[in-house]
Amino acid sequence: MSGTPAAARACILAAVLCAIWCTLPAFAPDTPVPWGTAVLLAVLGLGCEAAGRRSPSGGPGPAAAGAFLPVLLAASFLLPPAAAALVAVGGSLAGRVEQPPYAGRRIWRAAQLALTCAAASWAYAALGGPATLGGGGAAPDFPRALLPACAAALAFSLVLTALDAVVLAAAERRPVLRSVYELLPSALGPHLVHALAGLMAAVLWRSPYGPLSALLVLLPMYLSCWVFAQYHREQAAHRATIRALVHAVDIKDTYTRGHSERVGRASVLIARELGMDDRRVEGLRFAGILHDIGKLGVPTRVLRKDGPLTPEERRIMELHPEYGHEIVRGIGFLDEARDAILHHHERLDGSGYPYGLSGSRIPEFARVVAVADAFDAMTSTRSYRRARPVPAALAELKRCAGSQFDPRMVGALDRALRRHGWSEADTAVTADEPREPQGPHAPLESHGPRGPRGAAAGARRDALPVPRARSAAPLSGPSRDRRR
Repeated sequence: MSGTPAAARACILAAVLCAIWCTLPAFAPDTPVPWGTAVLLAVLGLGCEAAGRRSPSGGPGPAAAGAFLPVLLAASFLLPPAAAALVAVGGSLAGRVEQPPYAGRRIWRAAQLALTCAAASWAYAALGGPATLGGGGAAPDFPRALLPACAAALAFSLVLTALDAVVLAAAERRPVLRSVYELLPSALGPHLVHALAGLMAAVLWRSPYGPLSALLVLLPMYLSCWVFAQYHREQAAHRATIRALVHAVDIKDTYTRGHSERVGRASVLIARELGMDDRRVEGLRFAGILHDIGKLGVPTRVLRKDGPLTPEERRIMELHPEYGHEIVRGIGFLDEARDAILHHHERLDGSGYPYGLSGSRIPEFARVVAVADAFDAMTSTRSYRRARPVPAALAELKRCAGSQFDPRMVGALDRALRRHGWSEADTAVTADEPREPQGPHAPLESHGPRGPRGAAAGARRDALPVPRARSAAPLSGPSRDRRR
């Protein structure tokens, strides 16, 4: 734990001490604890976590450590808080840890889940949950048993999220409320489902059929956790693929470093304002991040040329959307993002490239990325000029809406920025080469392949500043920022 921040170490220590304090009542002489049930549940959880640890890293193993929640919630329903906390410890310490510090992460997870199980058990008992489980010849009391089970799931989610938020604040200085806002909604649903499975397991455990019958519920849930873990591993592989591609572009074209990530964030803002579903929002994020991946196909001598491009070099530069489409053609999960990569330089009036599409013939994703791309070009700080204020950038986008940009996308970005803002942290210095400032009146995006025609008055260079010799028309907005 030598590399762990001091605040995070203090947080872990505090959680461990609180967890120990929560488990002490189980060892009091006058406390009735069903140790047989506690041991069986602890062994079951330990076996599941050990199986997950034996699977190859990133491979098709079971759910990640601590993810077999139905066992933990069944323990919260069947045991007093102190004993339920003890059940979580063994499996947590035995589970897989993907990143260092391994010991610190295991200790934190054990303390976190012990406190979480204790809180869930306390909430369940406070609402009279144990009396609804039946047993001893009595039938379970449904549907009254559902209320304490749901309360336990809520307590489980709240405590787990709060502890995660605290440790993130200590280790990464992330705002606690922001972490809670991001983590809690995604935790409530799965925890509620696991609580219902744990409730069924607890009812069967108390039934005349005994603990063995509870496996009829827990085994299918274990398999569902395995499938769920597979999904998350697949998503992690997708993200790793995207990171590798973007890193390759950043290495080749240092001018636009950071630009792709910001275009991805702006694209997400537009997508959410338009009411797109989560799958399409994620696809647009990928589209924004990878929109310039075709630069990998542009010769480095052209990409980094210090001076005007020849007509032949301009034609090569304008091939980068097609290069990008070819690079990602075989990546199935990108789906609509491939269209955005190919068409994000098309213009609404048909003077864009590579195919001169116009109006609604331009894919929706491409129209979103075009606006996000132009917005970032104007609001990013370059070494040769300061970033434009957001209102000025939006005014320029609105001026070119209808001819170059889709007015619907421009309006969505405007509304999203009014609601969420665009902080200074979203901009960065992205070039080292100096460039002459130019005037404020030319249209955007002088990158059309058809010669001087309005906003396409001059070939665009996505990776190079425009020298004075090529700046016959004055600059407006992102139009002549050739490094986008």
